[in-house]
Amino acid sequence: MLIFAISDKGGTGRSVTSANIAYRRALPGADVCYLDFDFGSPTSAAVFDVPSALRGTEQAGLHSYLRGEVAEPQRIDIWAETESAGLRPRPAQAGQLVLLPGDRGGGEFVLGSDTVRRCADLFLRLEEEFEITLVDLSAGRSYAAQLVLEATALPELSSVTARWLVFHRWTRQHIIAAAGLVYGDRGIMATGASRGHERDRLRDSVRFVRAAVPSPSSPMFAELRPAQALWLSICDEDLTRLASEHKLGPMLTLGTVPLDPVLQWREQLITDEDVLSSQVANLETAQAFADLAAALTDDRRWQSPL
Repeated sequence: MLIFAISDKGGTGRSVTSANIAYRRALPGADVCYLDFDFGSPTSAAVFDVPSALRGTEQAGLHSYLRGEVAEPQRIDIWAETESAGLRPRPAQAGQLVLLPGDRGGGEFVLGSDTVRRCADLFLRLEEEFEITLVDLSAGRSYAAQLVLEATALPELSSVTARWLVFHRWTRQHIIAAAGLVYGDRGIMATGASRGHERDRLRDSVRFVRAAVPSPSSPMFAELRPAQALWLSICDEDLTRLASEHKLGPMLTLGTVPLDPVLQWREQLITDEDVLSSQVANLETAQAFADLAAALTDDRRWQSPL
């Protein structure tokens, strides 16, 4: 299964949430591959705490592969190469957790038929090896998004399940931006249809993920003044209404990640050690990631709400 992670704006928590989803999916035994398709800023290795590719790799990254400069992109075994104490050693029951990094300083590039073909070939090979291939795309209407829409429209990928996670923060600007990314001019729906995707099928493959959502009932806000608590509650109600009006309502929302100090101040994987031992992260955050990881392949969560 292919999972594409995208957002209209930067700073949505797309990469850190996607990495945590990949980790939570691999932990109980699934084989997971994470592709860094954020060509302009390939920093997913920093979330996994892999020092050799913190700003992308110096050779044989995905950018080099897609341009035809190398036959195969570099692979990084996260369990073996991470410096995170919470990830090593590899848990006995865990599946593969592999990162394909981008190139350091790679940048975006003009697409061509050869690029699309190489992308499709890579997806097909990874589909045979991994249960989940999670592709972290550049923010906005990028070449990366156009590339994967063209590749997945090819006949040989028609039998491969592809799903889209659209990330947004819980603010007016991010809700409006996320709706535009999916439904607007040159958005996922319009671009996908122009490349040969069946519109209804593509629409049913899109779900939204709300990140960094403050809960008025959270202990983090226990010391708010009554006026502040009321204001926060009203804002939450207004945003819920706005999301529904822009077709980002609860039926199309796959999950919500609560506001967490660890994610705000240090974008990292939330391990059980962070929750249970050091207690620097909230249990609700880890549970949200685990729920999202399980939902990726739960067909009931992807049934059309229309």
